Amino acid sequence: MTRSRAFHEASLPLFAPPGDEDEATATPLAGRLPSYIADHRKRLRTRFTEGGAGAMADYELLELVLFRALPRLDVKPLARLLLDTFGDFNRVITAPAPRLLAVKGVGEAVVLELKVLEAAAQRMARARVMQRAILSSWDALLDYCHTAMAHRETEQFRILFLDRKNVLIADEEQAKGTVDHVPVYPREVVKRALELNASALILVHNHPSGDPTPSDADISMTMQIRDAADVLGITLHDHLIIGKERELSFRAQHYL
Repeated sequence: MTRSRAFHEASLPLFAPPGDEDEATATPLAGRLPSYIADHRKRLRTRFTEGGAGAMADYELLELVLFRALPRLDVKPLARLLLDTFGDFNRVITAPAPRLLAVKGVGEAVVLELKVLEAAAQRMARARVMQRAILSSWDALLDYCHTAMAHRETEQFRILFLDRKNVLIADEEQAKGTVDHVPVYPREVVKRALELNASALILVHNHPSGDPTPSDADISMTMQIRDAADVLGITLHDHLIIGKERELSFRAQHYL
């Protein structure tokens, strides 16, 4: 049976084949779901339909996500285990695939469901800022940056390219790094800005440690990019460092 078929309950075998990591470690359920599981799933779906996510605890919302990946099991224990392992719903969704797979009971079907949800959240947040005047949509921009970057385990450097009206015309990842360093080359930054006919830039990178305080290297790199951009008439509006719970703005902290 192919992995893709794991998402269609009707096509699943009554028992998981040996070594199928998409099934949790509980005993696979033969035939129809026991009434206590079927009723529990029905109650959760009804509560979500009638009250939305606000009416549900994190583990219950996570159960709803896991239903499709594990249609033959009671997923409440796995939902609680994932939250105990990663801390909260957001960190579960954004956890790297290898770390998710290390959790007992998680297989490729579960990871795929979580990563699809993460991608959808990022696209929705990105849609709120693309082709819009960034300086008047600042809160939406911060929400997008946190959604995309706050829980990454390695540093990522992004550049937001703006036109003359400060409308966001491109959002690009320029580099990936390690847990505490990402290589950035000012020449490549301004070269790309010229290719896109951008008039202004906002730099964004994350600190996996959670502390957005800039390092000396962060400050030096920012000044180099600002100086290189100035020569070509390109404005550097800000450099945002995204931490786990908060962000730091170079402009607000008077580094720029």
